[in-house]
Amino acid sequence: MSTAVVQTDRAKAENRLGQRLVAPAIIVMLVVTAFPILRALYLSFYNYSLAAPEDREFVGLSNYLTALTDQLLWRDIAITVMYMVVTVAIELVIGFVFAMVMHRVVFARGVIRTSILIPYGIITVVSGFAWQFAFTYQNGFINNWLPFVGEKFNWFGETTPAVVAIMVSEIWKTTPFMSLLLLAGLAQVSEDMIEAAQVDGASWWQRLWRVILPNMRAAIMVAVLFRALDAYRIFDNIFVMTGGAVGTESISFLTYRQVIEQFQLGMGSALSVLLFLSVLLVAFLIVKLFKVDLAQARGEG
Repeated sequence: MSTAVVQTDRAKAENRLGQRLVAPAIIVMLVVTAFPILRALYLSFYNYSLAAPEDREFVGLSNYLTALTDQLLWRDIAITVMYMVVTVAIELVIGFVFAMVMHRVVFARGVIRTSILIPYGIITVVSGFAWQFAFTYQNGFINNWLPFVGEKFNWFGETTPAVVAIMVSEIWKTTPFMSLLLLAGLAQVSEDMIEAAQVDGASWWQRLWRVILPNMRAAIMVAVLFRALDAYRIFDNIFVMTGGAVGTESISFLTYRQVIEQFQLGMGSALSVLLFLSVLLVAFLIVKLFKVDLAQARGEG
């Protein structure tokens, strides 16, 4: 009983301390983001075009109804979800392999870690242009490396190969970030537990599935959450590599087209609000999927 009380008191004290530490950052973030969010919400109730700002008209929920009943929005949602699920899944597997290498390697550890993290240090637009050139019809080296796709294959001529090219660029760029987060989780796994499992005769796969991964659940959730939210808002690679053509457009790109290209600030604001709400939904579903007990992850359970 006394131990449980001490743990509860410690948890409460840590929560209070954590709230005090993050309060300044939260206040600044709210001040910076509150006005744009509220402004977007306000404008979403208007038929407002930047081409004719004096003709602004209150339309209530009409922009939302138009967007939600438009097949284009749901097509872009499907493409966006596909970007998120496929890239995050592949990044999770490759990132974990990289994390294991960085965690276990002894020789030239600094060089290996730096080499793995180099792609993440490159600006997304720059990497997007590089991969666009790699997949180009005339001079790209991908066709030379993959002769089975056919000579002079046009990767950006159809939806499927164009989406694959964008995903390859995204995975190459952000897998190091995933591996960095997983490396932090690996550092929290007790070596004593792994050695005890090895002494008990557990194979490498058994140690991985029954010791390492269960004790990394919180770190994996954070890594997947961060990358999923980032992948769901994908824009840069699409903008650089295809410009949203051949069915590669994401929700973020659709919002961009409405505001920047078509000057429809009202509809663009409505799409921004829907994007914001869908991001919250994705975060909620990921947290619920992993069912991580944060108190237990801190060693209080």
